[in-house]
Amino acid sequence: MLEDKDRIFTNLYGFQQWNLAAAKKRGDWADTKALLALGPDAIIDAIKASGLRGRGGAGFPTGMKWSFMPKTPSAERPSYLVINADESEPGSCKDREIIRHDPHKLIEGALVAGFAMRASAAYIYIRGEYIREAEVLFAAVAEAYKAKLIGKNACGSGYDFDVFVHRGAGAYICGEETAMIESLEGKKGQPRLKPPFPAGVGLYGNPTTVNNVESIAVAPTILRRGAAWFAGIGRPNNLGTKLFQISGHVNKPCVVEEAMSIPFSELVDTHCGGIRGGRDNLLAVIPGGSSVPLVPAHEIWDAPMDFDGLRDLKSGLGTAAVIVMDKSTDIIRAIARLSYFYKHESCGQCTPCREGTGWMWRVMERLVTGEAEYHEIDLLLEVTTEIEGHTICALGDAAAWPIQGLIRHFRPEIEARIGKRKGFVAGSALVAAE
Repeated sequence: MLEDKDRIFTNLYGFQQWNLAAAKKRGDWADTKALLALGPDAIIDAIKASGLRGRGGAGFPTGMKWSFMPKTPSAERPSYLVINADESEPGSCKDREIIRHDPHKLIEGALVAGFAMRASAAYIYIRGEYIREAEVLFAAVAEAYKAKLIGKNACGSGYDFDVFVHRGAGAYICGEETAMIESLEGKKGQPRLKPPFPAGVGLYGNPTTVNNVESIAVAPTILRRGAAWFAGIGRPNNLGTKLFQISGHVNKPCVVEEAMSIPFSELVDTHCGGIRGGRDNLLAVIPGGSSVPLVPAHEIWDAPMDFDGLRDLKSGLGTAAVIVMDKSTDIIRAIARLSYFYKHESCGQCTPCREGTGWMWRVMERLVTGEAEYHEIDLLLEVTTEIEGHTICALGDAAAWPIQGLIRHFRPEIEARIGKRKGFVAGSALVAAE
């Protein structure tokens, strides 16, 4: 369990004010000029040494990602930092807590990360539905400009750095980094083919790095406390603190900062008051947001909540949006609802996703009622593998994986529902005939 002294987000629940004065009392903007004086390469080396991996879902090493940016940007081709605050993954709600209660952590992190990557500006792309959060973020950016913490000669460092807040229009696909860049450019939010990668050709054709809110917000604290401190939390390759969002059938749903690799049982018992109805009432958990496969109760209970531990269970940490389902859940209907979401949010650019997500949802709806045939279970599984890995972005994978998890772990329930329906229909026909 993470000790209070190791927490980065000390105003996660908004018990204090979000403004600049309160943020400074919490330690933000404390001699930021000295952090920048370390130099870009030293900052990147420290982030690498800390073991920080992207908190937006993919888990790519953050320091390594920053190092891909060109060392000598020119006036003709400036570099940019784009911060993904779209957060449209069902179950995810951590970034909104950072933005509405601790926005200066994000703004200072943008300055430090931008400086390390030699970027001239940061664009924060915030989800359209986050209305109050956007208001707070606009106000916090204005405060930072007024205090000369960003803008010309940011923090008195001689470095010029601008921060722009861009509100999206509520499209899940714009959470994908290249679709987000397209949207920022005023175009339809559809993913780009890669290569070229954003680090070479990104926003406005210039070198760009896209990072999650949490990944950027923790950077200044890591530099102040030291990479070794952050790397001392969690298991090897799964280091540092992490914001977990626990929703569903727990007694106290919450967002909490905890140590990476904390066992699931400790996470829910300590912070959520346990499973509704007790441990024996747990059915399954989606551990990383709606796009990762579910894990049944007996597998998840003692599992470490980190990238590797959940990968070993054929699932993933994702954004650490932990969706808990007890035995009152119609698990087939739950996954069918997710199928509808991905069908609805497909941008339609890739044929496997455009056609496949709708087809999968229609089959899932018939599985919910039991009106499908037994052979369609295998057919559905085969179609998921034809979609998975065959689209430009990962939305096809996200649509396929929940269904794969359902069939992997709950096939008997699917078959029983089909059988029950067939028995009911056959019985009714028999009664009618008599």
